[in-house]
Amino acid sequence: MNNESRGRTGILVVLLGAGIVVATLVVGVALAPDIGVSAASFGEEAPENQTLVGSQGGGTGLHKYGNVYLVSNDTVSWRLSDADSYFDVTRLRDGRILAAFADGGYDDCGPYASPCSRTGYRIIDPEHEGGPATVEEWSFPVRTVRNSEVHDVESLGSGEVLVADMEHERIFTVRAGEVTWQWNASSYYAAPADPTRVDWLHINDVDAIGGDRYLVSVRNANQLLVVERGSGVVDVINEDTDGDGIGDPAVLRHQHNPQWLGEGAVLVADSGNHRIVELHENESGVWEVVWTVERAEGVDLLWPRDADRLPNGNTLITDSANQRILEVNRTGSVVWSTKTDYLPYEADRLPVGELVGAPRSNGSEVVVTGTPDVPVVSPVLTALRASYPLPYWFTESYLVSVFFGLGAMVTGVGLVARDIVSWSARR
Repeated sequence: MNNESRGRTGILVVLLGAGIVVATLVVGVALAPDIGVSAASFGEEAPENQTLVGSQGGGTGLHKYGNVYLVSNDTVSWRLSDADSYFDVTRLRDGRILAAFADGGYDDCGPYASPCSRTGYRIIDPEHEGGPATVEEWSFPVRTVRNSEVHDVESLGSGEVLVADMEHERIFTVRAGEVTWQWNASSYYAAPADPTRVDWLHINDVDAIGGDRYLVSVRNANQLLVVERGSGVVDVINEDTDGDGIGDPAVLRHQHNPQWLGEGAVLVADSGNHRIVELHENESGVWEVVWTVERAEGVDLLWPRDADRLPNGNTLITDSANQRILEVNRTGSVVWSTKTDYLPYEADRLPVGELVGAPRSNGSEVVVTGTPDVPVVSPVLTALRASYPLPYWFTESYLVSVFFGLGAMVTGVGLVARDIVSWSARR
């Protein structure tokens, strides 16, 4: 092939690749199923509701545009956007909101260089004069905002605030700005020299479940622990059975926001397996899946990070990477859904919030299955979504098509570049 012919071929290959990319995106938008549709479309079963949402945010790295807001049926009643990220949100008895957060731009940085990020909790007054506003804050500096945030806080009857801390891999309580008690994960797991330098366990949730016992989500170990104040770990859900230090990823994988349904039953957003599961403990002490939802509105769940069983037996799901919140009934059918701006982290249905001792499945397994993973491609897509909020319809097939188009464009540019180099050498 002569240089002129190679150059023309390169241009055609570039145009072909660009056409493939554009066509893929156009087809994806055109064929995308509707999600987050109006509650009116669900008929009489659609519930009247108020749903409180904590949003991690969006943009590159997913730590920007964080906000807290209230959805009344299908309308946002109020919104506060004053932090890089918000996570767990809970309405207190006085109507104010307790919210876990992370934010940058602080000068009070302790051992870290200024400006730095801090994380902890805020108290938000939605009825503050002039609009919703943060009225209190307790926080501490972190080395990095990524994988070091406080993702969950809970107000206790003692007046303390219970905190899940990923920076130091611990749970602790705070009263009047002072730590009053703590449990360090290093008392149970083999710890690195400095957990603030690595994403070691990623403790992302802690709930009081009664009797000074706390349900703790240890994400990177694929385990839930029951920690008793004064005694340490008293129960493990998804125990390590092969000596690798983590639980079976087929049962739980990088989970978030478990809900204690009562002794022997827990509801979990099984994020790494892209599903919601209810686990029951059998007579042998083994925790088994008895209820599963992996798909809704014609779209597979993608990195869901919260599931709350409601008093009526329905389940409120925060489908983070698909940027939607939905409610399904006992059979997995959608009865309400809403599309969100950016990535929602957690949602509470008001006034009940996240109940301890909510209705459990009767044990006859309901399974709404999703699309099987594609080797290599599915993990790549999940990794991309962990860094940027891709459209919910952008599945593995679209990713392969886009990569093929981009590859063609790179090949074409290479042919044109070789032609230019050869032309320059002849001059």
